[in-house]
Amino acid sequence: MKSPKSLQPLIEDGVIDHVIRPLKSGKEAQIFVVSTAEGIRCAKVYKEANKRGFRQAGLYQEGRTVRNSRRSRAMSNGTRYGRREQEEVWQSAEVAALFALAEAQVRVPRPYLFLDGVLLMELIVDDQGNAAPRLADVELTEQQAHNFHQTLITNIARMLCAGIVHGDLSEYNILIDATGPVIIDLPQSVNASANNNAAAFFVRDIDHLATFFGRFAPAILKTDYGREMWVLYKNGTLRPDTPLTGRFVPEAAPADVAAVLREIDAARIEEEWRRAQL
Repeated sequence: MKSPKSLQPLIEDGVIDHVIRPLKSGKEAQIFVVSTAEGIRCAKVYKEANKRGFRQAGLYQEGRTVRNSRRSRAMSNGTRYGRREQEEVWQSAEVAALFALAEAQVRVPRPYLFLDGVLLMELIVDDQGNAAPRLADVELTEQQAHNFHQTLITNIARMLCAGIVHGDLSEYNILIDATGPVIIDLPQSVNASANNNAAAFFVRDIDHLATFFGRFAPAILKTDYGREMWVLYKNGTLRPDTPLTGRFVPEAAPADVAAVLREIDAARIEEEWRRAQL
């Protein structure tokens, strides 16, 4: 096939031998299957901000630090240079998250390099060697639903221990390879300790998974891993191997106005996310 313009510099530099085929076009990026000297990879080409479908990006960018003061001022002022730098920060967030999560033994595509708005990473395949399907496109038995759900809960706990919240997790950005679920699409990932929306995003991610897997295994609908893990994380007692029960019993306490406001904000975020999917 004719090579996309965005991948031509990597071909000229010998990073990519040739483009095999397009794989996916989503709200954030286009993904291509490519051949390299090291084997078959996938190349994720990020879309420009005005062509992206992801809304409410500001909620996710809170807490992302920029060391260069000139860049930070430009981004705050919304200049052309600032918008370009903001794009780089947005794209680099996924790259940084993937490297950190791979190191934390979270099942994500292994990243190789990021150059000129293109992320070269591992191609996730099924047991036949074909591009792995999304979780949303797989029919599950009750036992498979329980197994995949537990695998994801374990990986999400590792993510949170690494200080990262996915922020947009659902059956549409989880792939199923020969051994189970692989989490993908992390440009909107947030810093668990620096983003005021992190708790709401985290609980929402877990609730989305419970809703999906609950279609195949109704018992999962009764679990509340999100709030259980978040309380352990905030108390500093969550570890990658911490036993989890899926139960959460809030402590009896006097009315907490701040907590009520956070719940309202969480409901607002949920509604914004729902509208963004329409």
